[in-house]
Amino acid sequence: MIKTIIFDLGKVIIPFDFMRGYKGLERICGLPVAEIRSRVAATDLVQRFECGLVEPEDFVAQLSRMLDLHISYDQFCQVWSSIFLPDPLIPESLLEGLSRQYRLLLLSNTNAIHFEMLERTYPLLRHFHDRILSHRVGALKPSPVIYREAIARAGCLPEEIFFTDDIPEYVAAARREGIDAVQFESSNQVERELRARGVRWD
Repeated sequence: MIKTIIFDLGKVIIPFDFMRGYKGLERICGLPVAEIRSRVAATDLVQRFECGLVEPEDFVAQLSRMLDLHISYDQFCQVWSSIFLPDPLIPESLLEGLSRQYRLLLLSNTNAIHFEMLERTYPLLRHFHDRILSHRVGALKPSPVIYREAIARAGCLPEEIFFTDDIPEYVAAARREGIDAVQFESSNQVERELRARGVRWD
């Protein structure tokens, strides 16, 4: 019997396109997208930021030096968060209905800059009872650490948790912890998976 439902965030609830951010940076610093990607990929700065090991202001300062950017912190945050698209992939009615009958959690690899903007911009996130975020937990999916934290916050057995994520590796990692996990394809597909498990929200 499912007692807790956990959703990934990016490309499950909120769509995003990294290229929007790269192109925004390209317009500011003059470096081509390929060079920006190469410079960023050559370090573990983003991963450390998403693990909460780097404060937002330090992250912006380090990335600005890396790309020779000369913009304010707020301007950077605006460009950095431009990757997100306006229309959610999951209807708010589904989340609202689930939150009335089940414990509803969010499990995401993200960072402080992105998540602050997401909470401000997407009201449907208010339906989640708790958020297990990589930059707060200090671990990224597919580390067992973040899934075990999610299980602890769920307040039930792993097999009583339904989880969906768009990345197969992250689904497999959840299953290794005993969670009932499926790869996200669409809202309709997730609704079918939930109904097959006896979950109701309407």
